[in-house]
Amino acid sequence: MDIGVVLQCTPPASRVVELARQAETHGFSHVWTFDSHLLWEEPYVVHSQILANTRNVIVGPMVTNPATRDWTVTASTYATLNEMFGNRTVCGIGRGDSALRTLGGKPTTLARLREAIHVIRELGNGRAVTLESGATVRFPWASKSSLEVWVAAYGPKALELTGTHADGFILQLADPDITAWTIARVKAAAEAAGRDPESLSFCVAAPAYLTDGSEDRLAHGREQCRWFGGMVGNHVADIVAKYGTDGETPQALTDYIAGRQGYDYNQHGRAGNTHADFVPDEIVDRFCIIGPPEYHIERLKELEKLGVDQFAVYLQHDAKTATLDGYGESVVPYLADTAVATT
Repeated sequence: MDIGVVLQCTPPASRVVELARQAETHGFSHVWTFDSHLLWEEPYVVHSQILANTRNVIVGPMVTNPATRDWTVTASTYATLNEMFGNRTVCGIGRGDSALRTLGGKPTTLARLREAIHVIRELGNGRAVTLESGATVRFPWASKSSLEVWVAAYGPKALELTGTHADGFILQLADPDITAWTIARVKAAAEAAGRDPESLSFCVAAPAYLTDGSEDRLAHGREQCRWFGGMVGNHVADIVAKYGTDGETPQALTDYIAGRQGYDYNQHGRAGNTHADFVPDEIVDRFCIIGPPEYHIERLKELEKLGVDQFAVYLQHDAKTATLDGYGESVVPYLADTAVATT
């Protein structure tokens, strides 16, 4: 299993770049960032510096959307980074949340997302594509660019779109039961579309907090990660509004937002978010991974058995460097395939 990290582009950008550099030295495979240009700095500018200061990590947004940028500009950005740094980008994309809602907008339709995936991927791989205007275009300088598009999704129709059109699936929570349900939906959609389900990449992303195993540190870790249930709740609220609570979406995902009362995007992705008080400890424990290293290894191996290829650590808490160090020393080595020098 690969281990990635998800960072916010909070100033100073040099700190974000340094955390990415540290992640690579500890064996992390991917560096993702939020993409919400009002709340944080522009991710693609920061990505260029992350790539310049690392050798191997793959970099991308978790996640961008089809509305805040022209699709051809988005594709050009990836193709340019690939030319500069050797095909080390991935496009994580979804319908949009904070980047759109802070502007007074709302998530885009799945139809728009589907078309954006097609345009960005074709251009990002140096191929020609026909736009909505009827014009057929390509980047004449990007013939060597290689780009995958991974989709973040929760609801049934978004999961179906992921299976039929995406190169990878991003699930932003680490609950094993919900992970199993979503992966099954994505794979079924891929198979129905005549695609090889095993050709897709499956990424689970959630906060991870290392503790010494004591109840006090567990309680502290929960408070540092409770914001995540509030963030996920924004997407779940959309699902409940569309499908209700008695549909095919697991109640393990939908029931907990019953006490949700609004959301302040000025506190988005922050430990101590006062609009996440409705999130119970049970959800924090299911959605996140909090505990001593051996517990993290156990949970990650469980996810791996469900088909997860990458776990991406949301690093929005008070133990950023300690988490990178702890994972590098006590978690990542125990997830890698091992080989012996002599037999």
